[in-house]
Amino acid sequence: MTEIHQFLPVLRKGDATGDHTLRIREVLRAMGIVSHIWCQHNDTRDRSLARDFRDFDNYRYTRPVWLLYQASTGSPVADYVLSRPEPKLIDYHNMSPPQLWEPWEPHRAVELRMGRRQLAALAKETELALADSAYNELELIELGYDNTAVVPILLELDELATAADTTLLRQLSDEKARGGATWLFVSQVMPHKAQHDLIKAFALYRRVFDPEARLYIAGFPGCLAYLAALEGFIAELALDEAVQIHAPVPEAQKMAYYSAADVYVSLSEHEGFSVTALEAMAHDLPVVAYGAAAVPATVADAGVVLRDKTPSVVATAVHRVLSDHGLRARLTANGRRRIQDFRLETTTATLQELVRDLIAAA
Repeated sequence: MTEIHQFLPVLRKGDATGDHTLRIREVLRAMGIVSHIWCQHNDTRDRSLARDFRDFDNYRYTRPVWLLYQASTGSPVADYVLSRPEPKLIDYHNMSPPQLWEPWEPHRAVELRMGRRQLAALAKETELALADSAYNELELIELGYDNTAVVPILLELDELATAADTTLLRQLSDEKARGGATWLFVSQVMPHKAQHDLIKAFALYRRVFDPEARLYIAGFPGCLAYLAALEGFIAELALDEAVQIHAPVPEAQKMAYYSAADVYVSLSEHEGFSVTALEAMAHDLPVVAYGAAAVPATVADAGVVLRDKTPSVVATAVHRVLSDHGLRARLTANGRRRIQDFRLETTTATLQELVRDLIAAA
């Protein structure tokens, strides 16, 4: 029997990397492979989901072992994996540009630069490097990784049928009944997610097209300084009643936001994949997104992908999507087709084939 153990800095449920890691473990165990998760911080409520990565020093095995590092930032965990003699695998989720963090949390910018150095150092030590998008794979190739493959984030799209929080959905429906369109963006509140650009575009949209429109921003507060700046910006624009930031958001509440929205708008500066765009498609929401990094490849023809995110361009694009019923219907239909490419059965089969080939070659 083979063992493949996953290592990552932080395990968090509801986070794309954390959920992906947990699903990979399920897939590996279903294949008869011994697999545990080792991390620096376990932010789940279940202590049994992961072990402290330093305890791997005391882990004993007699079977072939690979260490799979989930790379998304700099971490002592990466240095630990590098120091180990076992053969190594990488799953790369991309890292946001450090300069976008510099004004807000300089230490995070340092961490990201360290992460890129670690990623480069792992290139010659890695037998197989996975990437969750072709965009991320290209970066790995440029860093010198010889054996790469694309395995999209393992998404359980059926879980999106989770019952929405009825109390919140009723509240959102009551707000919607007063008139006006509902914009939605679901993501961690962080500088590179550019919620400030979203607020600018939304303010213009209200002024020009729909004075009753509302914007919901839902996600984990990943940078408190940036969150505070957003709240101050909203107050300066006198949008306190129109823009609501909800962080963090449990799964049932997230489903309520998707169910109540009219359009999903993302102006993020950097996306290695964009899980929430697919979640929006699964809820029949048309997507308007700035074409940063992997966004064009993920969204494809299931949304309006913008090369320019100046407020007038974004506001006009959203107005077109909401007022042109034929366009909206096409985007919704394309979204239903697009999410089929990311069904768990498909992505799991891709991962299983790669793992079988790896074991056979060894």
